[in-house]
Amino acid sequence: MEPVSKDAKTNPAASASVLSQIFFCWLNPLFRIGYKRRLEEDDMFRVLPEDGSKRLGEELQSYWDREVQMATKELRTPKLTKAIVKCYWKSYAVLGIFTLIEEVITVVQPVFLGKLIQYFEKYNPEDMGALYEAYGYAAGVSLSTLGLALLHHLYFYHVQRAGMKIRIAMCHMIYKKALCLSSVAMGQTTTGQIVNLLSNDVNKFDEVTIFLHFLWVGPLQAAAVIGLLWQEIGPSCLAGFAVLVFLMPLQTVFGRLFSKFRSKTAAFTDSRIRTMNEVVSGIRIIKMYAWEKPFAALVNDVRKKEISKIMSSSYLRGLNMASFFSASKIIVFVTFTVYVLVGNTISASRVFVTVSLYSALRLRVTLFFPSAIEKVSEASVSIRRIKKFLLLDEMVKHSVPLPQEEKKEAVTNCYTLHCFTVPQSSLLCTILGELPQDKGVIKVKGELTYASQQPWVFPGTIRSNILFGKELELHKYERVLKACALKRDMELLPEGDLTVIGDRGATLSGGQKARVNLARAVYQDADIYLLDDPLSAVDAEVGRHLFEQCICGVLKKKPRILVTHQLQYLKTADHILVLKEGHMVAQGTYSELLRSGVDFTSLLKKDEEEETGEFFRTRTLSQNSVRSRTSSVMSDKDDSEQLPVYVPVQTMAEESRSEGNIGVRIYLKYLTAGANILVLVGFILLNLLAQASYILQDWWLAYWTSEQEKLDMLNRNLTFTNSINGSLDQNVTQQLSLDFYLGIYSGLTVGTVIFGFMRSLMMFNALVRSAQTLHNRMFNCILRTPVRFFDINPIGRILNRFSKDIGHLDSLLPWTFVDFIQVFLQIIGVIAVAASVIPWIMIPVLPLLIVFLFLRRYFLQTSRDVKRLESTTRSPVFSHLSSSLQGLWTIRAFKAEERFQQTFDAHQDLHSEAWFLFLTTSRWFAVRLDGMCSVFVTITAFGCILLRHNLEAGAVGLALSYAVTLTGMFQWGVRQSAEVENMMTSVERVVEYTELESEAPWETQKRPPPEWPSQGMITFDRVNFSYSSDGPVVLKNMTAMFRPKEKVGIVGRTGAGKSSLISALFRLAEPEGKIYVDGMLTSEIGLHDLRQKMSIIPQDPVLFTGTMRKNLDPFNEHSDEALWNALEEVQLKSVVEELPSKLETVLAESGSNFSVGQRQLVCLARAILRKNRILIIDEATANVDPKTDELIQKTIREKFQECTVLTIAHRLNTIIDSDRILVLDAGRIHDYDEPHVLLQNQDGIFYKMVQQTGKAEAASLKQLAKQVQTTALKNSVESFMEWVSMTKQLHPSLTSPSTMQSVECSGVKCRHWTLEQWRRVLWSE
Repeated sequence: MEPVSKDAKTNPAASASVLSQIFFCWLNPLFRIGYKRRLEEDDMFRVLPEDGSKRLGEELQSYWDREVQMATKELRTPKLTKAIVKCYWKSYAVLGIFTLIEEVITVVQPVFLGKLIQYFEKYNPEDMGALYEAYGYAAGVSLSTLGLALLHHLYFYHVQRAGMKIRIAMCHMIYKKALCLSSVAMGQTTTGQIVNLLSNDVNKFDEVTIFLHFLWVGPLQAAAVIGLLWQEIGPSCLAGFAVLVFLMPLQTVFGRLFSKFRSKTAAFTDSRIRTMNEVVSGIRIIKMYAWEKPFAALVNDVRKKEISKIMSSSYLRGLNMASFFSASKIIVFVTFTVYVLVGNTISASRVFVTVSLYSALRLRVTLFFPSAIEKVSEASVSIRRIKKFLLLDEMVKHSVPLPQEEKKEAVTNCYTLHCFTVPQSSLLCTILGELPQDKGVIKVKGELTYASQQPWVFPGTIRSNILFGKELELHKYERVLKACALKRDMELLPEGDLTVIGDRGATLSGGQKARVNLARAVYQDADIYLLDDPLSAVDAEVGRHLFEQCICGVLKKKPRILVTHQLQYLKTADHILVLKEGHMVAQGTYSELLRSGVDFTSLLKKDEEEETGEFFRTRTLSQNSVRSRTSSVMSDKDDSEQLPVYVPVQTMAEESRSEGNIGVRIYLKYLTAGANILVLVGFILLNLLAQASYILQDWWLAYWTSEQEKLDMLNRNLTFTNSINGSLDQNVTQQLSLDFYLGIYSGLTVGTVIFGFMRSLMMFNALVRSAQTLHNRMFNCILRTPVRFFDINPIGRILNRFSKDIGHLDSLLPWTFVDFIQVFLQIIGVIAVAASVIPWIMIPVLPLLIVFLFLRRYFLQTSRDVKRLESTTRSPVFSHLSSSLQGLWTIRAFKAEERFQQTFDAHQDLHSEAWFLFLTTSRWFAVRLDGMCSVFVTITAFGCILLRHNLEAGAVGLALSYAVTLTGMFQWGVRQSAEVENMMTSVERVVEYTELESEAPWETQKRPPPEWPSQGMITFDRVNFSYSSDGPVVLKNMTAMFRPKEKVGIVGRTGAGKSSLISALFRLAEPEGKIYVDGMLTSEIGLHDLRQKMSIIPQDPVLFTGTMRKNLDPFNEHSDEALWNALEEVQLKSVVEELPSKLETVLAESGSNFSVGQRQLVCLARAILRKNRILIIDEATANVDPKTDELIQKTIREKFQECTVLTIAHRLNTIIDSDRILVLDAGRIHDYDEPHVLLQNQDGIFYKMVQQTGKAEAASLKQLAKQVQTTALKNSVESFMEWVSMTKQLHPSLTSPSTMQSVECSGVKCRHWTLEQWRRVLWSE
């Protein structure tokens, strides 16, 4: 397997000095690079050894294994939380010291602030001692601000890294578990669910570690603040604290409710991603069946349920945010209302010490503490889901390595022949240990290797797919390539065997995938080779080559178990096993079984025909099965013999990664998706009102304290004057009107609360609706984009948009967006308040603003790239998981779990490199911002002292208390703005998928009549076809006609363009030239009108998760009776009747609880139900046994007698009885005529293909072709004679010999017409 990344740079964090660690100076070189150019993966630093995926995963795994053992001993359920706590508690507990110191500083800072304001209250210009003391308190405020900045970011960096470690370890464990799941366990989970565990659930560990320490710090700080407030304002502080105590359980309730919604949302998200996974995997079939609408309805239904839960949890978040916004205002209001009502007078120092202490406490108690509860609740849900997955059953391996001396003796050549697909694959699965046996013993001695029935390739080069971890031995490798008929393909590929093939090998043909799959098994030096039908996906010529050169050539000295439906190879077998419905009915050599006659004769009917020559297959002929030998083909053909056409392998398109700023267009698209312009204007006004009332409430308190101070001064002067004058009568102190001041104060508080709550709830509603709209647009666009998009984009990449990016839009982005707006307005408020108190403060603020703007731009240049790198390095993790789950049996058979685990760890480490940079660059920026805020606080504090002559205590209190809050808030606001911009990359990625190229419309104004096509005639007129505008032309100048009710076989070597012909007919890409169906030009009608009128039985049968009824009839167009009849026609009625809920039984993911043959029969039942005039069979019987093949052929002949049938086949016996055979070569028509005529041309491709099946098989095929022609001729003569006798009386002239010779229709002489055609001519005459 390819290395995941190039050599990364050494991580400078490992060797940085203490000062560099505190200020994150070691990142400066990276920022310089990021400012000059776009950052690439090479610029990232190597992951620190202690953060490596393997190391972390194995450490946590060992604790989990111990916990499972202990739980088994104690007869209890294992607790994953216990394992996590035991593994990480020591390192995480140390970080609590940081928090404690930080909280002590937070509580001490308001005390310094209070002492500084007291200096202004008792201002005495003469008292120099008080002035120096004030300078000391100002320095205390400044230093505590700086200390908080440094400690806070060091703490956050370390706790986020702790969260990252748990997440990485958990991902390692989930993937390791996925590789070990038993077949029973695989039925209990789905790819979508495992992807969701890796994309959403593990992220909760990143979040929970940030807030966990506040569960104990919050209450501790609350106690300290209450103590200080008691000293400051006495028992009145208890009123405010009562509000706080009421808010805390309220927030806890919110947390629990949030957790409840989260677990429900997760279940719906699982379901949606699983459905999306199936839609993306089976998109070709969905398009051919024109099933986009029912799938859209299915996804929209799940999405509606998901979004209703997301909306509920968003409202909770809105309430949470609004209560946080208003909490301190309500607390301060209640405290001072009680304080003044019990007869106290307020002063600036009391008010602003109280405001500052409550502000500090508010952050911890109403944000961090409830966030901790919320995140713990969410994490516990995720831990439960992960634990459930980790406790699923594992597969037990039981093969014994073979000693070297025994290897030399093991040269048995053993093949298995099976009657049905179920037993054959099940037998190999049981040998592999994939299926547990109910009873009996399986002994496997030696190393096994396995080639699966459905070829599996993983993203990487062709060479890495074949070597599969083994060292390259050039001679052996070349021999394997030659034996597996891959030599020519390698020569034709642009990069040879180093060509990168994409996800699921979407860009290789079916035959190429099968040969790569086989080559992988052959290259391994194993003792026993299990080959599950490797010859079915290739044509006869390649099949014979593989059998002779590979299975009986390279592997001739090895024991082989070959499952095959190709009976011509059985004579070579040393031992044959005959299975029927899971039971062994016979075993022995070929001659022994022939003599025994146990069901073997019916299976080997064809072989008996070869031996005796007495038996010919009879066939129900269509009415116009006899045709002229003149084919209606006008195709250009090269004189030179064409090589098999090379199907170009496109490398995967690199994931797009936009550069530069997120444009205003993206923001507008995002906002207008959830609300119109008028509503957006309303939001702006609401935000301004909320912020204005917020500031005015504090300003009114400051004004009140100033008026109170003036009044106190006046009263003191009055008292002093009266005491001098000795006038006791006038010794009455004046008082402020409590009703007036308290009334205004109450009004502003109520305004703050109402506007705050309205703003949060309405904005959350609009932004979640935006997410819903964009998801729907993206999904609709995905459904309408051409198939090529899915060929060049891996599943993981597309699913990443629907899981991670939509996850951001659903929950993280609305919260971040609303929070940013709220904080941004508060920052503007702080600067405005400070400027109103000390106007000249704007002088130092302006240069600070310029520095900030440069710093932000400097930071974002790098940060945006880091975030985008984080997104693009995440996709391979999902792609690797998805790919591994598809090839699980192969990986385990090759014992490659360890290597795939290493690759997964390498993908994780690459993502960790990006994530580590994301964490550290954020902290680098935040430390510098808070440093600037410390400068602002210092200027404000010392500026107030310098301007002490003109300032009132209330104004100083307001300015300083606001300036202090700026510290955390400013960096948080700017980081949130950057976070919004980073998360807008998710919006950008979603919007990108809402603007994909769209295929032709599903319906157009020109609608065909309901009965169209009534005949089923298909005409290709000079058709050229390419899968993309810049891709190679795979069908060249094709002109052909398929007549009504005609049965046409389509053959050609691998890559000749057989499937491309079907793609052109279904318009999976738009062909050049004209294709007519019953005279109607297909390019003029809608895709659904075209595709719904043609039935297809695909090469890879696809079933979808959902009921059997939905799989047969997604539009609910047919009655139960019709469905049961269709199932009976294909002999599946008994199978479905045995299911628990019959037609309503929900199938496993991709219908995996049905065999390949049964899935193919379901596809046949679909075709029967549709009752279309045109049926296309795309190598439908390649993977099924002869009995199922015969059943399918028989059903097609009987049920589709009146239809035009086009059959692509590798097995020539399935198409030898066709009316005509179309031979394709290198995208051109090589021959097109009746089978018997084609076999007369010994230079023709078809003749050579028949010869390559072997002497006996070739003789049988020729005999069949001859018999078909004889029967057809006989039918034709009978039809003709019947017509002559019927028309003599009506039109004597028409029956004269001269007329007979001259009448022609579409270039076909009338003597070969059927009765029906004669009648048609007669009535038209």
